[in-house]
Amino acid sequence: MPIIRVENLSKRYRLGERARFTTLRDVLARAATAPMRVFRGPKLPSSGGQPTHIWALKDVSFQVRQGEVVGIIGRNGAGKTTLLKILARVAFPTQGIADVRGRMGSLLEVGTGFHPELTGRENVFLSGAILGMRKAEIDRKFDEIVAFSQVEKFIDTPLKHYSSGMQTRLAFAVAAHLEPEILLVDEVLAVGDAAFQRKCLGKMGEIAREGRTILFVSHNLGALTRLCPRAIWLEAGEVLRDGDSVKLAAEYFGRQSTTTADWRRAAPARHDSALHFLEARLFGSDGEATRVFSGREPVTVEIHYEVRRPLAGCQVVARITSAEGLIVFTTSDSDTSEADRWREAGAYISRFDIPAALLAPGVYSLTLGAHLPNQQVYDLVEHVVAFEVLPIDRVSSRDRRLGVITPNLAWDTCCCQSIAASAGMNEMAVLSAALDPQ
Repeated sequence: MPIIRVENLSKRYRLGERARFTTLRDVLARAATAPMRVFRGPKLPSSGGQPTHIWALKDVSFQVRQGEVVGIIGRNGAGKTTLLKILARVAFPTQGIADVRGRMGSLLEVGTGFHPELTGRENVFLSGAILGMRKAEIDRKFDEIVAFSQVEKFIDTPLKHYSSGMQTRLAFAVAAHLEPEILLVDEVLAVGDAAFQRKCLGKMGEIAREGRTILFVSHNLGALTRLCPRAIWLEAGEVLRDGDSVKLAAEYFGRQSTTTADWRRAAPARHDSALHFLEARLFGSDGEATRVFSGREPVTVEIHYEVRRPLAGCQVVARITSAEGLIVFTTSDSDTSEADRWREAGAYISRFDIPAALLAPGVYSLTLGAHLPNQQVYDLVEHVVAFEVLPIDRVSSRDRRLGVITPNLAWDTCCCQSIAASAGMNEMAVLSAALDPQ
């Protein structure tokens, strides 16, 4: 028996027009006509040439067994938050079934269920009661909740004086210590700092190891793939894929970027921008444009951009990101030239090589930026090109190394015992001789 069962779930929202208040007469009238609506099905208003409704979810079906940890991925507006709100009974579906069995804890929005005029202590008891915790249970776990949230100094301060990050800490601490059978977590951990995000992910991993069920919505593909063996990919309110999280994350990541070896700006840049990017291309060792590279060849990146007025101190930056959302490295043209170099107005081409055998096999993307450090951003274009690095040798131990880079480093090894025996030197002298042949 699945702990979560979703069948043909759909949710429709009205566009533009605010729904009127429901009166007792409306409720009674709807109750009287309910049997007829079952046979007629849902009534869809005439669009009059313009859509008046939008389907946030459309015929979504899946099941989750007890103890599964499932990630939900998709673009903004794909229906991820709507799905979790329906499962949490915050919203009701237009059609379909969302059957949830077991005690549930949810963290959908920062400060949900909190009152800004109450103190942190009072909000812990309020939020815990809303989530179904008894007072004795909250008393028993109160110190642990506060310690986890790291807001001990402010626990008797009204919540309106908390930052959004502090509210997130407290809200997650309450939800995590509810000991739910099912935990729903939306993209609220992005508000917290990196250390607290790691702490929250560790807590969710602990909850998962205890055999409880987690549904985790996040744009952080690295965190999602580490925590969730399975992922569901939503696209325009429908389930596009359901399967292994690592494979889905790589495919999803690749779709966010262009599927060709070059990128050309489609939309015009801002008129007030002093520098804007025009094109980006990737070349293999044979000089041909490609987006698939052998691990034995370098990846050549070529960037075309235009400077509209003379600039001093501007840096052109390239960032390589892995399919899991991790920043592998960032480089800029100031690495090999003066940071305060003067640029006249005109068209420019920059090139750099990613050395062969540096990147581990996998899918990566290129992001471009131009800025005056710590002062002004002139242009930023994210994930313009996705490319793949193939294994050097599928049977080699090199391809099974951990890490996002697998560089070939020069090692120098000698047998110090043989040197000592032949020259009669002590250990320090052997080490000096090995490191400095001169």
